[in-house]
Amino acid sequence: MTPKRSFSDKARRVVKAFTTKDGLIGDYDYAFLFKPNLPFMQKSRRAAPFFGLNDHMPVLLALLLGFQHALSMLAGIITPPLILAGQGGANLAPGDAQYLVSTSLIVCGLLSMVQITRFHIYKTPYYIGTGLISVVGTSFTVIPIATGAFAQMYATGFCQLDADGNKLPCPKAYGALIGTGTVCALLEILLSFTKPSLLKRIFPPLVTGPTVALIGIKLIESGFKNWAGGSGSCYDRPETGPFSLCPAVGAPHALPWGSAEFIGLGFSVFLTIILCERFGSPIMKSCAVVVGLLVGCIIAGATGYFSSSGINSAPAVNFIWVKTFPLSIYGPIVLPLLAVYIVLMMEAIGDITATCDVSRLEVSGKLFDSRIQGGVLADGLNGLLSGLLTITPLSTFAQNNGVIALTRCANRKAGYACCFFLLVMGIFSKFAAALVAIPAAVLGGMTTFLFSAVAISGIRIISTVHFTRRNRFILTAAMALGFGATLVPNWFAYVFTYTGANNAKRGFFNAITLVCETGFALTAFLAIFLNLVLQEEVEDEVDVEVVMEGKSTVNQMDEEKDREEWARIERGRARVGDVEEEKI
Repeated sequence: MTPKRSFSDKARRVVKAFTTKDGLIGDYDYAFLFKPNLPFMQKSRRAAPFFGLNDHMPVLLALLLGFQHALSMLAGIITPPLILAGQGGANLAPGDAQYLVSTSLIVCGLLSMVQITRFHIYKTPYYIGTGLISVVGTSFTVIPIATGAFAQMYATGFCQLDADGNKLPCPKAYGALIGTGTVCALLEILLSFTKPSLLKRIFPPLVTGPTVALIGIKLIESGFKNWAGGSGSCYDRPETGPFSLCPAVGAPHALPWGSAEFIGLGFSVFLTIILCERFGSPIMKSCAVVVGLLVGCIIAGATGYFSSSGINSAPAVNFIWVKTFPLSIYGPIVLPLLAVYIVLMMEAIGDITATCDVSRLEVSGKLFDSRIQGGVLADGLNGLLSGLLTITPLSTFAQNNGVIALTRCANRKAGYACCFFLLVMGIFSKFAAALVAIPAAVLGGMTTFLFSAVAISGIRIISTVHFTRRNRFILTAAMALGFGATLVPNWFAYVFTYTGANNAKRGFFNAITLVCETGFALTAFLAIFLNLVLQEEVEDEVDVEVVMEGKSTVNQMDEEKDREEWARIERGRARVGDVEEEKI
């Protein structure tokens, strides 16, 4: 533990940091961050120094690495509000969409400070926050739930359509989403006081892996639709009306959905991300998605896809509660959002463990358990506060662990600098207005990559599971329904035919329908149930113990059995040969 410093000592350290060369610049090799990985350039064999949690760190380096963290988060933070405010979501007005993007950046900056700072709850053994660079951002997990709920709201009359059947802006739908999410966040807050070992037993990788994978797979559909032009009304390619072209008739360079120009725009983003990974410098690799988005925007601006009207009309400064939405509880999404918070909790546990690992801190023991407890509690509180601050649920971001590993900096100063830059980006709302004006095809090229990363994260979690017969059965059963509901989302739409005046009954049926049409929710609930009721078979337990002890691997055990079988065959051939020789 670091000894507690007096106020005067802290003040002297701050003055020294801003008034001396060692405090401002230090002796760090800044060229390391910007040196590209080109084939003809010699690679440096000297590793950058590692900055631990409480090590001395130059101010300039903290600002630079904090900006790198902020850029690595940017795409993930702005994507959910852009999708949920767009035509595939609540179809909000451009001003509301700009507000949500700005506020998302501000709220993520403020609530990331909670995780980074780590507060002790007075006279209890509990904490709020991890004390690490555990930054938070708007969660992708809520997008499938929200888009399904918004479609149901328009279908049931909760949101209005115009005379031609086109969606009208529905701010009360967004208010119902964040209101319900605020209440459901209480589940994660309560679970945070449970022992981490018990949580891992109830929600093991066998449950969270397929759930996260299916979330990513479902999200890729939205990304691909945007890549081809948009996920709203123009996706159906109507022959007449305002949405016969994407994004709408009269928009700059409007084209039919799926046009080659849209595909090319999205591909320019995707290709740039790949090139950054291959040839980019360390700072460019961790910000590859943002660089790809920037290149796509440059191409789109040069070819006439941008409209500057929204940027010109946006206010210079924005902050929380400049716009508000009517909060309410929408019953049909309660169960799916509870599943969302369970997923967010398990993601937080995994991300905090990874952050401890790359920060060179212990990943077991009482201090580690307290970081897990504090991180999960802060994650739940952030979900509750985000709804009150007009933003959808937040999650602990994992991509910043890559930045820590790449830059070898786990110092909290870089985390606070990251929060500062997020606040600046959010307060100056012209920046958010420019992000809202990005063409759907450019956004689709970026989000498809991001959403695929979510699916791959789920596959990585599944890879940690021992593939015993029982576990294979649970994965098969849970993912069968999950894949089915994801590929055929309306499979349960015609089961309930009630059209009476009982709103409670109709709402109950809508809730069941929404859960059954949400693939990852089905998978999560079924995997939890089967994991609790199905016992491990004796043979599987023995095999797992052998593997865990390091005596063998599953492949090695199979190879040993193959060798025994081949030896029996050889002995049989030898006996046959001896018999034939005797006959001769």
